[in-house]
Amino acid sequence: MRHLIILLPFLLFLSACNRQAEIAQWRGLHRDGHYLDKGLLKEWPVSGLQLLWANDSVGDGYGSPVVMHDALYVTGAIDSTTYLFSFDSKGNLLWKVAYGSEWVANFPGSRSAPTVIDNLIYVSSGKGDIVCLNRKDGNKIWSVNLFSELHGKNTIFGYSEGLLIKDNMVYCSPGGADTNVVALNRYTGDLIWKCKGMGQVSAFCAPQIINHGKHNILLTFSELSMLGIDADNGALLFTHKQDTAGNVHCNAPIYDKGFLYYVAGDGNRSVKLKLSDNGDSISEVWRCKLFDNIMGGVVKVDNRLIATGHRKQELMSLDMERGEVTQQLKIGRGATIYADNMIYLYDERGNVHLIDLIGSEMKEVSTFKVTRGTKEHFSHPVIANGTLYIRHGKSLMAYNIKQQ
Repeated sequence: MRHLIILLPFLLFLSACNRQAEIAQWRGLHRDGHYLDKGLLKEWPVSGLQLLWANDSVGDGYGSPVVMHDALYVTGAIDSTTYLFSFDSKGNLLWKVAYGSEWVANFPGSRSAPTVIDNLIYVSSGKGDIVCLNRKDGNKIWSVNLFSELHGKNTIFGYSEGLLIKDNMVYCSPGGADTNVVALNRYTGDLIWKCKGMGQVSAFCAPQIINHGKHNILLTFSELSMLGIDADNGALLFTHKQDTAGNVHCNAPIYDKGFLYYVAGDGNRSVKLKLSDNGDSISEVWRCKLFDNIMGGVVKVDNRLIATGHRKQELMSLDMERGEVTQQLKIGRGATIYADNMIYLYDERGNVHLIDLIGSEMKEVSTFKVTRGTKEHFSHPVIANGTLYIRHGKSLMAYNIKQQ
């Protein structure tokens, strides 16, 4: 017993070291558009979903909310200032804090979703303010400006990246000639490494990290290239050039069984790449010009990718082996997520669709129209705790989608 008492503090320390950090971020736990809720409605009432609460004062913007336990966080712009809002599960405002200068040119408003990890929140503004805040009260811990401090160059639509956290680093893309992508200490904001990539401005992509071969690989886009960067030291491992101009590459690359897939609305559009065994190089397998989602996200379901087309405004299913579109549903263009074996599509006309995947088929089973809010219907929907969250400009709505 005495030996156990002596060992107890050591065992508790080991347990704390091995504890998985709690995280809430852009497009779900793994940034792939998959939400883990079960027991959700398979068909919505004809009278419409139950609106649990709504708030019409979250400021201009397009950033989706994120949910950690019983608290929700969302960014919004009031005049030219960006705020982070925190609500409880019933829609009561807990706090709001100003944290940066927001984009006021084309499509004014907040751009990105917060990243929450344990008791810290990481946010960015359209003018490059990267800020770390305390989750409980919104107090600022540190801040860095990508342009004044890290040589960044802004894009035509403002800085829009969903910040990525791994271990003690926060990754972001200033888009400078020598600072294409950087890693900062997530506790202090100090620079850990910088990668000049191809020396191009950033391209709105929320980065992803995969483990393959001997590397943790950071995958993202700059203006004319997909980049593979060693996430631990910033070494550029490989690039994949876009054969036509266009810098609006918003969708994170997808990794599956030694292959990379990316989907863009311009450039090469959809591409499959094979990673070398050690992760140092890539080779192209196929391209598909028809599957060309620009910013609505892509979900992987079994051996297919599902997203809406940009030019052909339909929901499409792409066979990952052959690179061919096998199913199309005339439903419009928008943002797509996945939960409990169903597709949720929030289209750019303001309609929310529930789509059943029946074998290789896609069938719409329910829909409703978003009537609150302002400006474009660009935000991605979010599901947490049996609730569907829709952000439309200044309005944030929470709908009950639990089976009764």
